[in-house]
Amino acid sequence: MSVAAIASLAVFAGILFLLFGQQRKENTLSRLVLFGLVLGSAFGLALQLIFGEGNPVINETLEWVNVVGRGYVGLLKMVIMPLVLVSMIAAVVKLEKGGSLGKISALTISILLITTAISAIVAIFVTQAFGLSAEGLTEGARETARIAVLESRADRVSDLTIPQMLVSFIPTNPFADLTGARSTSIIAVVIFGVLTGIAARKVMAEKQELETPIRTFVEAIQSIVMRLVKMIMALTPYGIAALMAKVVATSSAGDILNLLGFIVASYVAIALMFVVHGILVAFFGVNPKEFFQKIWPVLTFAFTSRSSAASIPLNVEAQIEKLNVPPAIANLSASFGATIGQNGCAGIYPAMLAVMVAPMVGIDPMDINFILSLIAIIVVSSFGIAGVGGGATFAALIVLPAMGLPVTIAALLISIEPLIDMARTALNVSGAMTAGTITSRIMGKKTVSEELETQKA
Repeated sequence: MSVAAIASLAVFAGILFLLFGQQRKENTLSRLVLFGLVLGSAFGLALQLIFGEGNPVINETLEWVNVVGRGYVGLLKMVIMPLVLVSMIAAVVKLEKGGSLGKISALTISILLITTAISAIVAIFVTQAFGLSAEGLTEGARETARIAVLESRADRVSDLTIPQMLVSFIPTNPFADLTGARSTSIIAVVIFGVLTGIAARKVMAEKQELETPIRTFVEAIQSIVMRLVKMIMALTPYGIAALMAKVVATSSAGDILNLLGFIVASYVAIALMFVVHGILVAFFGVNPKEFFQKIWPVLTFAFTSRSSAASIPLNVEAQIEKLNVPPAIANLSASFGATIGQNGCAGIYPAMLAVMVAPMVGIDPMDINFILSLIAIIVVSSFGIAGVGGGATFAALIVLPAMGLPVTIAALLISIEPLIDMARTALNVSGAMTAGTITSRIMGKKTVSEELETQKA
């Protein structure tokens, strides 16, 4: 390792120690996350300015920086499936009325799909307003290689029917799904957890002597998993500092400038959808400013990690602790939101690509039949989109062929994909938390703390 790389790592180690010092002063998590975001970005920018884009020193430095960033994301991924499974079982076991589970699920999924449809509409009109087109996009070596990969993947998903997609949700092998083997593994684990919880309730009703042991066991295992989540969450500022350092240090200024129009349009569409989320929660009596302040740490992590699935633990914790959403609703909305109705990856991105490429095959993107068909396909295809980096590409591979459009445009945007995917992922997570908040308000559910306060009053 070069002396320059060692010096760079020493600076990064200093940033981590600085964050540790701030953490010992008992700063709030949101403030620590902001510190990590700023310091990590400054470090990545410094690497770019001092050594220049593509310098081997940057690669050497990031190999070790990635140990912190990827390590943190890896720990979060480690706890995702146990958290989802245990939380679903606990949610069903603790429900006062078993019938309300169906209402909660139906409401949550409906809100996710409605907001996805809205995001597609927003994307269509923003793309048209910016006059974006697939014409003129350059095709380099990376793009050429990506086109071949995408076309082969498109062949595999083009025959995917809605019945096949629904069948894929069934946990035929729950142990395999606990490893995240499929893009629909989270939904499968949710279903398995719910069924296990229902079975536990039936056993409790049939054998009353087992009710107390079952409730005690569920409470104990849930407490252990939540403590594990909190332990990992304490590492969030360090993980975000490392993730942002990599994003900034590896961003190409030339690629960003060449595709600046698409980047700006994407962020405008995403910003408008955040406004929509604010309006929706305001309609149900939640202050939008307070809502976004409370979920800021979760959005920041989603932005840097580019993983809706990895954000599930933070998502659930924020909904329960900050937004006063009951655990059952919080777990369902976070889990469903990671794979169903992703506003950014499954809504905005494929809609923008479809509008951009439609004129090249003789289709008017503002034709009402085209718009309605596109929105319908986007909503349906939003089921089962992988909640990790690259989920937007998978969504595009389903939507574009279904509309009779070529998939090559997705490859031509590879150079700026990470930059836009960060904001899309944050929007996905915001959509899930919006769904949880609205569902909680509609159902009129109270948290345990609220119920205790009501009883005291």
